[in-house]
Amino acid sequence: MKLLSLVSLSTTTTLPSQSQLQFHDHRRFQPFSVRASSSPANSISSHPVVVTRERGKNNKLITALAKHGINSLELPLIQHTQLSDYDKLVSLLSSTSFDWIIITSPEAAVVFLQAWNAAGTPSVKVAVVGNGTSIKFDEAASSKQIIEVAFTPSKATGKALASELPKQGNERCTVLYPASAKAGHDIEEGLSKRGFYVTRLNTYTTEPVQHVDQMVLQQALCASVVAVASPSAIRAWVNLLPQPEEWGGSVACIGETTASAATKLGLKSVYHPSSPGLQGWVESILDALRNQNRFLKT
Repeated sequence: MKLLSLVSLSTTTTLPSQSQLQFHDHRRFQPFSVRASSSPANSISSHPVVVTRERGKNNKLITALAKHGINSLELPLIQHTQLSDYDKLVSLLSSTSFDWIIITSPEAAVVFLQAWNAAGTPSVKVAVVGNGTSIKFDEAASSKQIIEVAFTPSKATGKALASELPKQGNERCTVLYPASAKAGHDIEEGLSKRGFYVTRLNTYTTEPVQHVDQMVLQQALCASVVAVASPSAIRAWVNLLPQPEEWGGSVACIGETTASAATKLGLKSVYHPSSPGLQGWVESILDALRNQNRFLKT
């Protein structure tokens, strides 16, 4: 696992609502604190983890952590909103063929698959960033037509995909890139420099959820580890911290892009897996919890 260092600090988000908070107790939930001194030696299960995806999207992580005896506190930090480019995506998939379709996140995959089905499941060739995104297409294998995931870059980043995506000689190569409105521009800029013709559609966006129950928030703020799956989620978490520079917890990120965002926001203890995916994410969380145990014993 990789541990990233402190870079800088900024905050810009709002707060989650009480209706979006829920405890998952796989044994018996007890109030917790990062500075509790009564934790059993060599135990990580007594230090709960905050999971922050939208409600309904945390179940796999919660289950995986439960297998290690770790309780989870579900605190959704962001919500996804469909944008008008979604209708354009359905139309283009129905009427136009592209050499490549690029999908860079699990959420982008979910939105794309909805549009693909609405368009009549046309034949497409997809390039994805990371195993987590690829799994979404595996899960859709029972559809009328299996989508071909034909390329994954050597490193799960947009820059790597833009530099490595196969191109046949000097022939015109067209790319459809349905993405979040908040996604960066590394992919279209990198591919354009290589001679690809890129059509980007902002099919959805992420927004912070509103309001929070203060009693539940205080428990979340005292958690040892917060698990985040996107830069938007880590920005929302930092906005919840009264004094981010003094927070003693760790952040376990799903991948390098989210981890980089966390360090840029000034967080000091940031973990992410070398290979993206659920198992790697769980291992990062376990490493972060072990590190917190060492901190608590000093």
